Amino acid sequence: MNTIIRTMKVMWRTAAMCVVLAACAVGPDYVRPAAPVPEAYKEMGDWKVAQPGDTTIRGKWWSIFNDPQLNDLEEQVNISNQTVLAAEAQYRQAIALVQAARANYFPTVAAGVSFTRALRSSTPTQSSGTGGIPTSDYFLPVNVFWEADVWGRIRRTVEASRSSAQASAADLESVRLSVQAALAQAYFQLRTVDAQIHLLNATAAAYKKALELTQNRYDSGVAGKTDVLQAKTQLKSTQSQLIDLGIQRAQLEHAIAVLIGKPASVFSLAAMPVAATPPAVPVGVPSELLERRPDIAASERRVAAANAQIGVAKAAFFPRITLSASGGYESIDSPTWLTWPSHFWSLGPAVAQTLFAGGSIRALSDQARAAYDGAVATYRQTVLAGFQEVEDNLAASRILEEEAQVQGTAVKSAQQSLALTMNQYKAGTVGYLNVIIAQTTALTNERAAADIAGRRMAAAVLLIKALGGGWEAASSSQSAP
Repeated sequence: MNTIIRTMKVMWRTAAMCVVLAACAVGPDYVRPAAPVPEAYKEMGDWKVAQPGDTTIRGKWWSIFNDPQLNDLEEQVNISNQTVLAAEAQYRQAIALVQAARANYFPTVAAGVSFTRALRSSTPTQSSGTGGIPTSDYFLPVNVFWEADVWGRIRRTVEASRSSAQASAADLESVRLSVQAALAQAYFQLRTVDAQIHLLNATAAAYKKALELTQNRYDSGVAGKTDVLQAKTQLKSTQSQLIDLGIQRAQLEHAIAVLIGKPASVFSLAAMPVAATPPAVPVGVPSELLERRPDIAASERRVAAANAQIGVAKAAFFPRITLSASGGYESIDSPTWLTWPSHFWSLGPAVAQTLFAGGSIRALSDQARAAYDGAVATYRQTVLAGFQEVEDNLAASRILEEEAQVQGTAVKSAQQSLALTMNQYKAGTVGYLNVIIAQTTALTNERAAADIAGRRMAAAVLLIKALGGGWEAASSSQSAP
């Protein structure tokens, strides 16, 4: 055992000398590539956005909508959503790969024990036909192998693995944000359907009263049978639309159940029309988007990983310096196996250099550089797509706000027109067809207003998603090793 300890000491001294000799790692040091970043958002030019109380979205971004039921649903995403759990498992795999890469910094130590029994000839030749002598071999070796990272191959490998793990952490946050946004969209769509169901219920009740009025007028001989049939048709048509909305509501409820990891058959939400208006979203400046969107951060980290792989490929042009040592005990007799005369040890460095490989090393280096160029292009495209999404949803928010104001005026006018037409019908100055037209116009405009309200909420959710939710790039770099 003393022999093994001495061998290890010698090896560590030699390793320390190799570390001192390792001055640098080959390959380019990473610099974040430039990306096209505008000075300001185009859609913010002429649109005076309401100023939120906080200038940055943080953490639980959905709380900005002040909807307790939405808050409860969003809290279940991290716990039960299977897509998020799958992404989290992939992140843990990436962390394990970093740990595996770092293990190459340290020596590999292997030990074993063996016993063999063999029959050997007792004479130099076997022509005499005499029997052999059985012999035993007791063997207890300890082998140590260590690669001196003179050219930085291992360091670049660790760097690449660490950057990939950070990209995986950002991927996890990107998946989580997508699921959270999908849940919020489905929730507000369901509440929009609830609002339309509430509207159609109220409309059907009004149409029922109109039918009763028309029936009374017919019974009194004031109105014709046609008026009764038209009133009944209008009522049944509205009731049919009401039933049809049940399909949309059921499917949205099922989608929400899947997003929170529950079977659709055991989940339900009580009807509650959306009454909230879109909150003021802190947009910030375009340069912040590079630090706020997890998909952009993931793409940038993959550029860093590809840059490190160039160094790994370049290290193949240089010789690999390794240090190996072995020691232990070997004897043909068990009583003397673990004694000093039976010990052995060996220690020595080795230098290996590939002299000819048919151009494969150069090809791998070219491949690494091409992969880096591709990663840079993907990063820049991701940045461009990010700014497009922000501009798209800023435009949607601005235009829908204007549309809601105009549609609100249209709803008031349609309701006033319906009231006047109904009074004229009661006075006998217009036919019931005018009432049908006024009713249809009012209902169409009211449903359009409810739809615009839901679209505004969805646009607010998508804008927050486009801005990166409540995530920051610093959280990704801190969570990955």
